[in-house]
Amino acid sequence: MTAEQDASPGARPRRRAPQQLLFSFLGSLVLDRGYPPISSRVFLNLLDDLGVAEAAARATLARMTRKGLLARTREGRTARFSLTPWAEDLLREATPRVDSPAPFTHPGGEWTLLSYSMPESRRDLRHQIRARLIWAGFGGLRDGLWIAPGRVDIDAIFAGPEFAGFADLADAFYSVPVEGTDVPRLLHRAWDVAAIRAEHESFLATWTPDRERRGRPLTRLTLLGADWLQLLRTDPGLPAEHLPDGWPAAASTALYRERFGTLEPDATEQLRRLLRDDAGRR
Repeated sequence: MTAEQDASPGARPRRRAPQQLLFSFLGSLVLDRGYPPISSRVFLNLLDDLGVAEAAARATLARMTRKGLLARTREGRTARFSLTPWAEDLLREATPRVDSPAPFTHPGGEWTLLSYSMPESRRDLRHQIRARLIWAGFGGLRDGLWIAPGRVDIDAIFAGPEFAGFADLADAFYSVPVEGTDVPRLLHRAWDVAAIRAEHESFLATWTPDRERRGRPLTRLTLLGADWLQLLRTDPGLPAEHLPDGWPAAASTALYRERFGTLEPDATEQLRRLLRDDAGRR
């Protein structure tokens, strides 16, 4: 089950998974705010506003609990959820890029090249490693060789007890292109540049204020955060000098900062009211 799609002119249909929406909500409005465990009623209310059916919402909370992302407690007949330390760490790792005033730029014109081997006994972690590489800005240059703009902290990619020993199987280099290298061609080989541009243009079409979906601030901020995270996963921050004129990354960043600054105070107040009302029902 996914959240409803947008119909903003120029926006591509967006299918937002419930877990993506909850990560946006938890990272933007719950992490490090000091709230007690939040009841399932609050989560179900939020996801219902976002077009997620109750059965799918409950299944998402259960799945995130099984994965170790949420801790579940019971208070009478009410289930309450809080972020686990692991989930808090994941969200804090993402925060610098989410909040960066220039998340799509890298200084110095350097690149990171990475090659790693996956032991046959740990193939179950392939998807997690790939997700971390994409978040860190890597694209696949050829079999077994990944490239990312800027200097990437390789140790951070393989951090965590589940990846113990993986860093020893990786070889990484910081490098610059040899003179005469066709860098734009290289970019198109490692990334779908047209798709990245389309994602920016869809974000702009969805969130420009006169086109933006109406709704309560909490709902809108959650959607905004989910779309921003998707854009950050899609665009690794390719060097502007090698991209077509009018590249929209700076416009997307400015729009996100403006919409977040506008929506966050009212969304925070709405969440506090929901939590107060929920506490009154105990």
